[in-house]
Amino acid sequence: MTQRTRVGILGATGMVGQRFIQLLDGHPQFVVTALAASDRSQGTPFGDACTWRLPGAMPQWARSIVVGAPSGPLDCDVVFSSLPGDVAEPVEATLADQGYPVISNSSSHRMDERVPLVIPEVNPDHLCLLEQRSGPGFIVTNPNCTAIMVALALAPLHRMFGVEAVTLATMQALSGAGYPGVSALDITDNVLPYIAHEEEKVEQELGKLFGTADGGQITAQAAFSVSAQCHRVAVQDGHVAAVWVRLRNQVDVNDVAEAFRTFTGPPQEMKLHSAPPHPIVLRSERDRPQPRLDRDAGGGMAVSVGRLKRDATGAFRFLTLSHNTIRGAAGAALLNAELLLARGVPLRRSP
Repeated sequence: MTQRTRVGILGATGMVGQRFIQLLDGHPQFVVTALAASDRSQGTPFGDACTWRLPGAMPQWARSIVVGAPSGPLDCDVVFSSLPGDVAEPVEATLADQGYPVISNSSSHRMDERVPLVIPEVNPDHLCLLEQRSGPGFIVTNPNCTAIMVALALAPLHRMFGVEAVTLATMQALSGAGYPGVSALDITDNVLPYIAHEEEKVEQELGKLFGTADGGQITAQAAFSVSAQCHRVAVQDGHVAAVWVRLRNQVDVNDVAEAFRTFTGPPQEMKLHSAPPHPIVLRSERDRPQPRLDRDAGGGMAVSVGRLKRDATGAFRFLTLSHNTIRGAAGAALLNAELLLARGVPLRRSP
């Protein structure tokens, strides 16, 4: 049996940190050997420090790991980060300088021109940025949970027909705000029409994701405009976006449906462990996708698309849904790590 890579998780007690632990339980390529969290948890066994919020029991192996400081040193080869953005920026940079590969779900370094922002099915060529790294370690990021969902739906359309403009409105789950998240008094009988910095993240990150990689750098942003409005709704897990797309080429709704149905990428070709066989699940029912019914498609790693139509303006409109803490967070980072291994990038701390 191939020796598994030793993993450390930053922000391990949080919602996304717990997802990392859940997804890494029994993983054939990775074994968790270090957990790190805030000051109040440090020096305590994880089983005592963490209130487990996910379905099912906390994995037994995680209970006895003593929580350390995110700044290290950590007894691992590669680091998965789910730290809050304001904390993540210096910590992740320090760990990379110390030689750790850092696979981050945090927002801090996503727009850094030296750091790859990657969805393996969408822009694996952006890993060329790693050729420009100056130190022994590096940082690879995955996008915002909403940007991942929308980018996966746009990718086959842009690849086959050329996207000209995108408008979207989201309905985002409570778990996206972490725990304890949004006050019940705010969200009950209500929709919150503003999520701080979310619209800017979606618009900017889609621009970078669909940018042109050349010579070890991103030489241009996406060749289409993006306008987003983001809303918080009373759903536990599963983000939904209503999307309107204008395409450059003249196609009909059957062409668009076929593009969704047949879309795959390197994770499917390489049969990566966390990759869903079909990254996009096209629903034909008039009332799907729905978070409660469809968020776990592909083990939570597929996005569901439905209500596909061409409207009176000539744009194509559809709904897309994904599990925001799996494909939109921990699962996205894990798939990036699997892609790096498959491409021969060493996930070992360099002295």
